[in-house]
Amino acid sequence: MRFHYIASQKTGKMIEGDFEASGTAGVLEYLAGQGLRPISIKAAEGAKEISKRMFFKKNITIEDKVFLTKYLSLMLKVGTDLLKAIDILITDLDKPAMRALLMEIRGALEKGNPFYSTFMKYPKYFSPVFVNLIKAGEASGNLEKVFSDLSFSLEKDQGLRRKIKSALTYPAILLAASFSILILLVSFAVPKIASVFSSVNTQPPLFSRIVISTGLFISDYIWFFLIFLIVAAVSFWYLFSKTVFGKNFLYQLGTKLPVIKGVLNQIALQRFASVLSSLLKSGLSILDALEITAQTVGLPELKNSLLRISREGISKGLTVGDAFRREAIFPRVVVNLMAISEKAGHIEDILGTLSDFYSGEVETAIKTMVSFLEPVMLVGIGLVIGTIAISIIVPIYQLIGQF
Repeated sequence: MRFHYIASQKTGKMIEGDFEASGTAGVLEYLAGQGLRPISIKAAEGAKEISKRMFFKKNITIEDKVFLTKYLSLMLKVGTDLLKAIDILITDLDKPAMRALLMEIRGALEKGNPFYSTFMKYPKYFSPVFVNLIKAGEASGNLEKVFSDLSFSLEKDQGLRRKIKSALTYPAILLAASFSILILLVSFAVPKIASVFSSVNTQPPLFSRIVISTGLFISDYIWFFLIFLIVAAVSFWYLFSKTVFGKNFLYQLGTKLPVIKGVLNQIALQRFASVLSSLLKSGLSILDALEITAQTVGLPELKNSLLRISREGISKGLTVGDAFRREAIFPRVVVNLMAISEKAGHIEDILGTLSDFYSGEVETAIKTMVSFLEPVMLVGIGLVIGTIAISIIVPIYQLIGQF
């Protein structure tokens, strides 16, 4: 994609030109390498920096946050002030939600409000970790590094989500295909077989009559059932799984299932290590960092453990290692590493390494879960379809025996 840029040299001379890159970030890196300070970057005629897919999204996605943090980090790195960087973004971005957010941020900065205050108003899109990291970076005057770390952390989170979705794609396709086959059997095969038995006045076995009667009932009201299933699925997604109660219920249900519980534990530990590492690197105290991390891990048991470590352990004079040692939820390796890293004075680095380790563990746990779910689903679906098949085959043999 070709971009047109206007930049200034160190002497103050303005220059402009075109540069081919995959996005604005590539142009910024090019300008930084040339020792130029960007003033304006726009897509050349016929090109669009923001794809149509992103344009039509109303909400602020993780992709938007990655783009925002990476862009601001690069702009601050090459010497552009924050207000100018936001002005460039407002000019270049097409997505209404992002433009509205940036305009609100610019208005807040012009009024003298802190940069993080606007993000704090939208907890649905910006977590306490995101807000507090920016707050710490603003206070220390190190926003460029904070944006860079945030961008890296968000990209890791995005990659983990993609791996989870990718792993669950095949079971979802298998379930949808099996359900479609079941609908076809019930809608077309069962009524035709039932009409054959009716025409020859043959009484199928009780087992077959129950299955065939159920199939005929569903076939007669097939559109009602389909509409009901669609409405139920949409309602579950938007009204149940999107609410706090619904999410807590599903999470609690997941913690009761052996295989899924293991995956949730690994994800919670990875999030704990990643978030706590980022917060400590930004300059927050261990107590504040633990309080914020506790709100983001998701697993209730881990959340309560972190709060106890903060409120009943470290704040009462215990060392980090001793406070973690009192909580059984943490694996022994985590407790030992926390104790060792505290003495060495680099807890945040060890936590970063732990985060990478648990990212791999999460991927392995998801593969294990999928390898368990696939045969279970196949057996369950096979039993249902086999039951229908047997209920049809048995009376057919009975019918053939009469001739």
